Amino acid sequence: MEKASSKDLIILGIDPGTCITGYGIILYSAHKQQALDFGCIRPPAKELLSQRYLIIFNGLSQLMDQYKPNAVAIETQFVSKNPQSAIKLGMARGMAVLAATQRNIPVYEYAPKRAKQAVVGSGAASKQQVQKMMQLLFQLPLPPTPEDAADALALALCHGHTLSITKTLQGI
Repeated sequence: MEKASSKDLIILGIDPGTCITGYGIILYSAHKQQALDFGCIRPPAKELLSQRYLIIFNGLSQLMDQYKPNAVAIETQFVSKNPQSAIKLGMARGMAVLAATQRNIPVYEYAPKRAKQAVVGSGAASKQQVQKMMQLLFQLPLPPTPEDAADALALALCHGHTLSITKTLQGI
């Protein structure tokens, strides 16, 4: 890993879920983007939901303590037809927000379509297209797996691009 300069940002992207919570950690600057780590937190399906939420919280807390991100980019909640699924997903998102807020890390939310648009050029891109683009942009030997990890990397990169554009528009 390259040493971060004062203008570099470490951004943690999170694709929350009760079965799989994807994460992607990047080093971002105007001139380079590097994937530092990516993967997923998989609470055992047989665990009580309360225990699964704790596993997600603890896993994300460990990542935040290890990498000390400047920002967290999290996927906004997709509201499905099943209210119970939406509630469970909201709780998983809550664990991510809580872990970041406890550490005074700012949290930014992005819709899945916005992240896909930022990295692939189309908000309707497939999960495989996102994986392939993350492989290309971060010069990885293989596409990041699972798909949730690629989505989390895309969220982190989307946030970096958003910050870069905002700074450019503000003349910073």
